[in-house]
Amino acid sequence: MKVQVIQDRIYEVRGEKIMLDFDLAQLYGVETRVFNQAVKRNAAGFPKDFMFRLTKKEWKEMMSQIVISSEAGLNESSNMISQSVISSQRKRKLTSLLLAFTEHGVTMAASVLKSPKARKMNIAIVRAFIALKRFANKNAAILHLVKELKDRIDEHDVQLSSIYDALENMLDEKEDEKVKKIGWEERERIGFKK
Repeated sequence: MKVQVIQDRIYEVRGEKIMLDFDLAQLYGVETRVFNQAVKRNAAGFPKDFMFRLTKKEWKEMMSQIVISSEAGLNESSNMISQSVISSQRKRKLTSLLLAFTEHGVTMAASVLKSPKARKMNIAIVRAFIALKRFANKNAAILHLVKELKDRIDEHDVQLSSIYDALENMLDEKEDEKVKKIGWEERERIGFKK
């Protein structure tokens, strides 16, 4: 499976990169209810920093993110899958809000599903998380360089501004001298007139 397909199912909630239970179930090739039952049976392996339940508000925000990303559409088949999953998840009882799994929770989820497909998919998911981290690190380095350039340009702008001010003052002084000189030469002379 392409890393991009998995990355499209990674969202950010509460400052964490997460995957939702129904996406993981689909990737692992099991029903969401079967996946969630396996997680419940092994609840001790999923502390709060591995897995948490979304609030109603978070789920509504997630639905809009999912719809927007699926409408942008990578291809028709993934778009149809996303839309069908969303419609089935909208029917989900509000008492059973979605489970969100952090990167570590995703790894733990693969251990509770012991199928070969789950192991392979887990490797692909971990690679997707790693690719996202690398991308974020590259962007952080680029942002740092841009900030340095901006600071340098701002410093140059200040220096250029002071140079422009000095030149303007010099030109003003020269103009004042010229006006004074012209004024002196055009004054009405006193004394003998020719």
